[in-house]
Amino acid sequence: MSTGDRVDPFRGFNFRVEVTTMSEAVAAFREVSGLTVNTDLTEYRDGNSRDLHPKKLFGLRKYSNLVLKRGITTNNELWLWYRQIVNGVADRRNGAVVLLDEEHNDALRWNFYAAWPCKVDFPTFNATTNEVAVISCELCVEKLEMV
Repeated sequence: MSTGDRVDPFRGFNFRVEVTTMSEAVAAFREVSGLTVNTDLTEYRDGNSRDLHPKKLFGLRKYSNLVLKRGITTNNELWLWYRQIVNGVADRRNGAVVLLDEEHNDALRWNFYAAWPCKVDFPTFNATTNEVAVISCELCVEKLEMV
């Protein structure tokens, strides 16, 4: 008995990050988190409403910070971008997190807008392990959309 065409879900390990004016080498991240959108709830009730409950209206949309992690290398573009912010330069950039299919073609895309690094977390060093030294960069984003 045929069940039709099988549609498997995408794997979470095939992705790329794009950030305007950054080289592809710095955008090779091992982990991305924070693709979260939240809409605030606003309750409202007219004084003469026959309903004894408030109406629930949607309010402001909020976008979580993106957390990007990658192995640390001699490429310091992330740090230079963060240093621009520390020095008072409003260096906001657009970009995207792109999910790839098994053949490394674009499958889904989350575009982010007006991002700037608000936190850089350098690796912990431990001489008793053989782990890769990982840097974490947190980006504040003003808007996120899935296209």
